[in-house]
Amino acid sequence: MSLEDQIERAADLLRHARYVVALTGAGVSTPSGIPDFRSPRSGLWEKDNPMVVASITSFRTDPQVFYNWLRPLAELILYAQPNPAHLALAHLEQQGLIRAIITQNIDGLHQRAGSRRVLEVHGHMRQATCIRCYKQVPANSLVARFLATGEAPTCGCGGAFKPDAILFGEQLPIRVLNQAIAEARRCDLLLVAGSSLHVVPAAELPFLAADHGAKAIIVNLEPTDFDLRADLVINDDVAEVLPRIVDLLPG
Repeated sequence: MSLEDQIERAADLLRHARYVVALTGAGVSTPSGIPDFRSPRSGLWEKDNPMVVASITSFRTDPQVFYNWLRPLAELILYAQPNPAHLALAHLEQQGLIRAIITQNIDGLHQRAGSRRVLEVHGHMRQATCIRCYKQVPANSLVARFLATGEAPTCGCGGAFKPDAILFGEQLPIRVLNQAIAEARRCDLLLVAGSSLHVVPAAELPFLAADHGAKAIIVNLEPTDFDLRADLVINDDVAEVLPRIVDLLPG
């Protein structure tokens, strides 16, 4: 099947679905200049051991190690702009074709693109919490000084502030995760965009949706473990494919 035929098939599946949910991963944000974590040769974990730089255990031991690793990534996230994939998904939501976006991303680009119902199963960077007294502050109140000095931001109590993004060894936000599971069970079409489906529990959501009778579209550069069960697999750039699907839909 040609790419054009695949795009037409995706639009047809969306057109006839009753309740569509999107699941997005790092591949949706890479066109905005934010690197992913697991791609061979270019992923962040190719260079750094996540258990050393991005685990809750190492953070509690020495938060400065985490912040040294985070600093260039934080600058990329701060200045990144939504790309055509984000905008296409926001448009589909505004047209009532997508009911929720479940995302593994922490960059907030879906919201900046205009999406309203975004379930961030890996947390976000908008807020930070002191690991000692649990005081919460907007992250933007810490960003300027951190980017200027590189020093780990600290609370008045002496504890380190940790962004509300989930580190290795932390539990996912249970309320958000339960909402994501409910959406996977409810949808009759799941659109997976830019996710390798390697990280559980998000990687299990397509299987949960399929077990409840949902169809699935996968748009990702590389194959995934769910491809054999998907109704349509498009191995191409989400920033190119999703806008072309939108162009074929009403509104």
